[in-house]
Amino acid sequence: MNRFSVPRHYAAMQPLVALHQSIKTAGRLEPALIELVLMRVSQINGCAYCLDMHSKDARAAGETEQRLYVLPAWRETKLFSEREQIALAWAEELTELASHDAVSDALYERARQQFEEAELVDLTLLVVAINGFNRINVAARTIGGTYKPGMH
Repeated sequence: MNRFSVPRHYAAMQPLVALHQSIKTAGRLEPALIELVLMRVSQINGCAYCLDMHSKDARAAGETEQRLYVLPAWRETKLFSEREQIALAWAEELTELASHDAVSDALYERARQQFEEAELVDLTLLVVAINGFNRINVAARTIGGTYKPGMH
């Protein structure tokens, strides 16, 4: 049962919603990469609502079920490009900051080889946004399972 509801049109949510939308519409990051990052961070944070949403949006955008199935073990498969692997590592390190001091220099160097500066900023802000949405939905105990692709 939901503790409380935070609708996307709630005024205080608008900056977070706008941040998320501006990254998706900027066109600097591939839609498939965006959905993979959103899924992976939501897996780490245990956000059922976001997992429901982003798995459906990813599938609607053409993502394969196989890649979604193995996403938690992306390091042990060859299904993801080097760019996707770096983006997933970046997302994980930013999401799990409590377990280390900062994003490693080695990962930053790899990321700079695959991403232009604006792309890396967008990737970082995407991770910030989904972590925010995850925390709101986990706190509210928002129920997953009812999302339809394109609802938000």
